Amino acid sequence: MAGGTWTTQNKVRPGVYINFEGEGKPAGTAGDRGIMTMALPLGWGEAKKVLTINAGDDVKTMLGYDITAPQLLLVREALKRAKTVLLYRLNAGTKAEAKVGALTVTAKHGGVRGNDLSVVVQANIDDSKKFDVKTLLAGQVLDIQTVVDINELKANDWVEFYGKGDSSPTTAGASLTSGADGTVTNQDHTDYLAAIEVFDFQTMALASGDATLKSVYTAFVKRLRDTEGKKVQAVLENYPAADFEGIISVKNGVVLTDGTVLDAVKATVWVAAATAGAQVNQSLTYQAYDDAVDADIRYTNSQIESALRGGEVVFVQNKGRAIVEQDLNTFKSFLPTKGKAFSKNRVIRALDGIANDIKRIFETFYIGKVNNDHDGRNLLWNEVVTYLRTLQANAAIQNFNSQTDVKVIQGQDVDSVYVELHIQPVDSIEKIYMKVTVK
Repeated sequence: MAGGTWTTQNKVRPGVYINFEGEGKPAGTAGDRGIMTMALPLGWGEAKKVLTINAGDDVKTMLGYDITAPQLLLVREALKRAKTVLLYRLNAGTKAEAKVGALTVTAKHGGVRGNDLSVVVQANIDDSKKFDVKTLLAGQVLDIQTVVDINELKANDWVEFYGKGDSSPTTAGASLTSGADGTVTNQDHTDYLAAIEVFDFQTMALASGDATLKSVYTAFVKRLRDTEGKKVQAVLENYPAADFEGIISVKNGVVLTDGTVLDAVKATVWVAAATAGAQVNQSLTYQAYDDAVDADIRYTNSQIESALRGGEVVFVQNKGRAIVEQDLNTFKSFLPTKGKAFSKNRVIRALDGIANDIKRIFETFYIGKVNNDHDGRNLLWNEVVTYLRTLQANAAIQNFNSQTDVKVIQGQDVDSVYVELHIQPVDSIEKIYMKVTVK
């Protein structure tokens, strides 16, 4: 269903078109969350496809390694906070291969992990006419097939078999070789953005410092938010120039307890996961990066203040932890109708939740089903009011008055409805100004 912002009531497609504005102030529960996405170069896995990984999943067959392996560091970091990771493998790579007599064995996926595969053909101890064909990964047996003829062999999760003629396997062993990861181009990222657009998610991470990609990802998020009605955010490394509530810029990284240093590029993954996992009534301000003991780069007070004014997320060392100084996005061109509150990610989560949830409610229960008459509009009004009362009960918004803050009336066209909301998002207490009088 279409969505986005509107200037005049001239939209063609059925949908929900929402403008958010402040009420002229000085610059100064919702649906499920927890889904983030990212595209990475990997040493194994199906390429050019969005792979769904849920927290707690065994990813060895999918990604070639156990989740604790260093090759999956960023996937592991994402799963510290995300409920679901939509992972896209950017590189197809070259498949490793081996030959055992007339039998050719090829890795199922391209990449260097294929070089850790091997195949062993042995005579079956119970039937001398049969052979056991074993597939191993780093010496561990993954699959055993007992056959008479090589044409009986079936592909497994790791390798594919090709035979020449109706011959028996040759008793031998061989390691697969020549697997390579290949290189990643910016076009691979463009392909990823095209693929991920049809999925539902809250945030995406760009684990790259490439300036061109930063602008491409920013343009993508702006289009999704403003034209397609998909309220998502992207997390980029050192890109405060975006000046947009849909872009979060990470200035520095962290040091993990085992000494692993994650720079700002890699830290985008955790920030995206934590942002996706945060509910509409939660802030990441002063939240600790899981399993981190320090910031990779420590900044002075004046440097931190400058970064915050620029709309950047900064990690600071605090009592043996690395914490988020403030949960900000890059928006800073404040206007009388779009003030400082729009730079706070907790506020944006509430606003985005309203946009996404009302769109979901409308397309599920109303579009094409409810009459656009007084009764139908009252039904929609009641739906919106009930939803907003739930947000207020969860401390996502405050001071809500159903009689004055929600208007549902006939739109300019016979099939359109005009909805006007007045909401006051709740932010977290971040500053305390105290006066102490000594008598």
